[in-house]
Parts: sequence; structure tokens; C-alpha cells
Amino acid sequence: MSAPISPEPGLATQSDRPPTKRRWSLAARFAFWYAGSAFLLVTIISGALYWALQHHYDVADNAALADQVQILRDHLEHAPDLQAMLHSEVVDEAASRRFIQVYVRIIDADGHEMIETPGMDAVMPADAFPAANADRSRPVFATQVIGRTGDPFRAVCAAATIAQLGTGTIQIALNNRSEVDLLARYRLWLGIVLTIALGVSTVGGHALAHRGLQPLVGLTTTIGGIGSATLGERIPTGNLPPELATLANGFNSMLMRLEDAFTRLRRFSADIAHELRTPVNNLRGEAEVALGKARTADDYRAVLASSLEECARLARLIDTLLFLARAESPHTKLTYEDLDVARELQRLQAFYAPAAEEAGIALTITSTVEMALRGDRTLLHRALGNLIENALTYTPTGGRITLTAERQDGQVTITVADSGRGIPAEHLPCVFDRFHRVEQARSNAEGHVGLGLAIVRSIAVLHGGTAAIASTVGQGTSVTLRLPHDETVMNTPDRTT
Repeated sequence: MSAPISPEPGLATQSDRPPTKRRWSLAARFAFWYAGSAFLLVTIISGALYWALQHHYDVADNAALADQVQILRDHLEHAPDLQAMLHSEVVDEAASRRFIQVYVRIIDADGHEMIETPGMDAVMPADAFPAANADRSRPVFATQVIGRTGDPFRAVCAAATIAQLGTGTIQIALNNRSEVDLLARYRLWLGIVLTIALGVSTVGGHALAHRGLQPLVGLTTTIGGIGSATLGERIPTGNLPPELATLANGFNSMLMRLEDAFTRLRRFSADIAHELRTPVNNLRGEAEVALGKARTADDYRAVLASSLEECARLARLIDTLLFLARAESPHTKLTYEDLDVARELQRLQAFYAPAAEEAGIALTITSTVEMALRGDRTLLHRALGNLIENALTYTPTGGRITLTAERQDGQVTITVADSGRGIPAEHLPCVFDRFHRVEQARSNAEGHVGLGLAIVRSIAVLHGGTAAIASTVGQGTSVTLRLPHDETVMNTPDRTT
């Protein structure tokens, strides 16, 4: 049995990797935030109502006790018959109350009880009260205490002036059992209400989140059904919310670009297959004919020469396709040089002058001033050479080809114009596409595969420029390259062709 294979040092196995943190779905997040917000709002409102009710009772009890203290102070200080007054205000007043229990105790300066409500000592002894407030100008504040019977009381102790006896103390206790019981029942109901609110907000939040996300679910379903064969489909945006409509419009735009790219790719693949099939079939046919019977050395030499021409054609086609692939890569780097545009045009004129003279075509240069350009000399020569070769091919004897260079709006424009047969208007939008040929049969016979202008545009884009064409049938064609003079805008990553 072979030993188990251990992982290489430094490589983590599947079990060694930290577990992926589970993320909440949008529906769960929306439900949580809705339920939390609704429950928090209900809690705040309920708490505010409870505080308002409790505060109301506190203020009312304090006001009642303060008023009672003030009445007793006035009577103690000015009553002519102190004992009769005390009996009336303490004993008779307590006996007349049926529902509110108020206990009053008057203590003289020596600490002796002058009078108290019957049964008060058994409920609220004197030492259960807070210290007296000696300053009569300050408001009286009551304190919540528990009596001997376990009932809650609001108690107050205040100083008072007793006629002919000096300073005394007033102790008053208000039984607020009903208020405490009411607040307790209120808290119970608040707990029940908050529990119900939590359940309702949770269920409601879950339902609203799922209902609100239904358009997103439909959008996801529609997107999931789109594949390479259904790129023509679009997401309907009529019933979508504005936020999702913006997303759907962006996705539709992306689908449009993808559809265009796939269409170009399919057409490009078909064109490549067609262009490669022709020389391969030629090679195969020539080989089959040569092997059909015995032939002379000259015959075999002719077949090999013809095969070599087809191989050269294949090699040129492959090289051109590889160049276009590299040109569209965002990582392609150019070899920039300081170029004198007029001198480079003169070099091209000198190179193509013999071919132009043989064809009977005038090749001239028109350049207003000397101008410098930062660019890749080899690629620019290739682009302009392709334009000159096309002009030589489609310009009849006696025609002319003009090379023009000038500066416009911070750009260098180079134009190759001829007086040839021209291009029909319906072909102009497609002439820069790969394998597009205006005259299909004649182009094949002359060895053109329709990649020359595609290369020209790719080189212009590599330099951060553009290529444009204008043509009139019977009058000629002009192709213009607009290249930026500043190197900082060259070789930009956006090279959509």
C-alpha cells in the first residue's frame, strides 16, 4: 500500500482553510432592520408614555403634599385656638377621607408629638421620615418610603413655626398604593404590548422584505436565463422600481455590448476559417495532383513553388492576426521615438516611388510646417504603408496619391488621399472591420484578405488616436490618422476597436 501523499510545505489543505463566514441574505437583513426599527420605536414610545404617567403622579403627589404643608404652617402660626385647629385638620380631616389615606403628625420643638392621625404610629413611625427642611423658602420634596405594613408612602417632613411654642415639625405620609399598583399593571401591559410588537414587526418585516425583493428575484431569474445563445434578450424595465430600473438598464447595455462582441467574434471566426481554408485547399489540391502520376523534376519544382507561395500567404495571414491580437492587449507597450513627420513621409515616398512610377501614379507630399511626433516608427510606417498600398491598388493609371500632415487642436493629422475608384457609402461603416472587402472576388484574386485597414485603426488606437475614412465613388478616398502630440495620452488602456 502506498503512503498517503502529504501536502507540500506552505500549502493549506481544504480542511486547514478557515471556514467562510456565512453572510446574511438581503431579505434577512431587511427583515432584521425593519423589525428592529419598528420594535425600537414602539419601545421608545411605550417608555415615554410610562415615564409621563409616573412623572404626572409624582408631580401631583408632591404638589398635594406641599399644599398640605403650607396649610398646616399657616394654621400653626396664626390659629388662635391651636388644639381645636389641630384636631380639625388632623383627626377630622383624616376621618373624612374614604379613598385617600393621608397621615399627619405634628411634633413640637422638644420632640414631643402634639397630635397625629389615629393609627399613624403603627403605619409610619416618626423615625421613618426624612430629615426636616429647615428653610421654609425652599420647596418641599417628598420621598418614597415603605411603611410598616408594607404599603408604599410618599412622605415629607418640613419645619414649621408653632404659635407660642416656637419651632416644630410637620410629618405627612400619603399612601400611594393605588398609583404603584396602577404603574405595575401598566408595566405588565407594556411587556405584553412589546412582546406582541416584537412578533408582529418580525413577521411583518419578513413579509415586507420578501415582497419588496420580488422585483429583484424576478430580475435575477431573467438574468440567470440569459446565455451565449440568448444575448438578444433584454430585461423589461417598465414595472421595476427606479433603483432596479437603473441596474437593469446598465445590464441591458452590457448585454448589447456582449451581443455585439459575440457577433463580431462569430463573424471573425467564420472569416478566419474561410481565409485559412482557401490556401489549405490549394496546398492539398496541388499535392494530390502532383501525386496523381509520375512527373518531371520541373513539374515537382513548380508544385513546390506554388505550395511555397500558399505557405507564405498563410504565414502573412497568421502574422497579421497575431499582430491584431497583440494590438488589442492592454499590456502592449510601444517603442516611442521623437519623429519628424515630414522626414518620415519623405522616407515612405522614396520607398513607394518606384511602384507608383511603374503604375503611372503621382505620389506627392503636402506638409505645411515641420512637426514632431512621439510614436513607434515601425508601427506608423506599417499603418501608412498599408494606406499607400491600398491607394496604389485601387488608383488607375494617371491618378495621384497625396500625403498630407498638419497640426490641429494639439493633434497631428496625417492623411493619405487618392483619386481612385472610391468606396460605396454602404461599405464605409465597415471598412475598418477585419476581413471586410468591398470587392470580394477581386480582393481574393489579388491576395488581399481585408485586414489592412483593421491594422491601421489598431495602430492608431495604440497611439491613443483615431482613424477616419471619407470616400466618394469615382472621385477617390482619403484616410486620416489623428494622433495626440502629447505622449501622456498615448498608449491608453481603452483600445476598443
